Amino acid sequence: MHHDELPLPDYDHLPIGSLEGRIRSLDADGLQALLDYEQEHGNRLPVVQVLQNRLEAVRGGAELSAGSPLAATPELQHAPPTGSEASPQTEGPAINPPSHGDPTNPAQPRG
Repeated sequence: MHHDELPLPDYDHLPIGSLEGRIRSLDADGLQALLDYEQEHGNRLPVVQVLQNRLEAVRGGAELSAGSPLAATPELQHAPPTGSEASPQTEGPAINPPSHGDPTNPAQPRG
């Protein structure tokens, strides 16, 4: 089976946490197709175990969820912009370095 024919779009790029939620809407045939594909290609043990466990549950009578394998993928959304919002208007006052004992500095104790 080619990855374009799998019941989950972009299956090869889904992290396991996302995969666990998405397979809940698949029937036994869809799960078996993913399991066969995984065993022939990546054969990643945690993924195989998740697929096998869900397949056993579905064959044992577990109900499919109303979730959709086509739901928005948060792992593919863009991250919020980064960077500082500091600008000259939001900077604090300039701070002079300490005088280290300058006797003309009134903040220094005199001895």
